Order: sequence, then structure tokens, then C-alpha cells
Amino acid sequence: MALYEHVFLARQDITSQQVDALVEQYKGVIEANGGKVGRIENWGLKSLTYRIKKNRKAHYALMDIDAPAAAIQEMERQMRISEDVLRYMTIAVEKHEDGPSAMMQKRDRDDRGPREGGDRGPRREFGDRPPRRDGEFQRGPRPDRAPREDRA
Repeated sequence: MALYEHVFLARQDITSQQVDALVEQYKGVIEANGGKVGRIENWGLKSLTYRIKKNRKAHYALMDIDAPAAAIQEMERQMRISEDVLRYMTIAVEKHEDGPSAMMQKRDRDDRGPREGGDRGPRREFGDRPPRRDGEFQRGPRPDRAPREDRA
């Protein structure tokens, strides 16, 4: 049997209990065809980069599967039929990851440490500019140009 990682996106207007029911349904399909499902992660409702079938958000779910190819094909066939599943992707892997996936690892902004000068970085000093007069920036004469005749 081969190892797979399977991710699917479900419509935004179904509840998380319905997403769990979908996961259990597809888990049953895999087990009925001689496979087994390891880790299951619900990543929750996330925004999509672009609309898929008029949905701006979707429920994401990940399953680690150890099953024959026929079981995966049957599960994908049922997902194509289902109106609740927007997209799915199955990838063959050498080995399943240990621990939580990259999506489930919490990345805090505080873990990166403080930045110099706060969130926006250090303030620049504009000491290379001449002072302004009367609210307008005054330039000095440019040595590479002759004086203009209309302003003489």
C-alpha cells in the first residue's frame, strides 16, 4: 500500500460538524477499500485567494492515508460527485510527517523578536536636504544647466 496526503476544500456555508461528517464519510470509503487513515486535521475556515464556484472562503481538511490506489480513486470519484467539496488534492509521499502540519503550527509575531525602531523600522534623518522656506522646497542653482531666459 502507498502513503498519501489528501487535502480537500469544502464550501463555506456548511458547518464544521458537516465537515467532520464529510471526513468520516471519506474515511469510511478508504477503510472499506482496504486502507487506513492516520492523522486528520481540520484547518478551519480560511479565505481563498480567488473565488471557487462563487465561494470566497472554504473549510480545509487534511488526511494522512495509507491505502491502495483503488481506494484513493473511489474517494476522489465520490468527491467529484459531492456538491460540498470545492477542490481536492492527493499527493503520494514517502513518509508521513510526525507532529502537526505546517498549517497547524502557530507562528506568533512575538517569536521573531523585537525590531529596531518598532514596527516601522528606524526613522530616517533628512539632514542631507536644505531647510525649507515659506513651505516650499528651494533648490539651489544647478551647475549643469544655464539660467533660464524667461526668469531673468
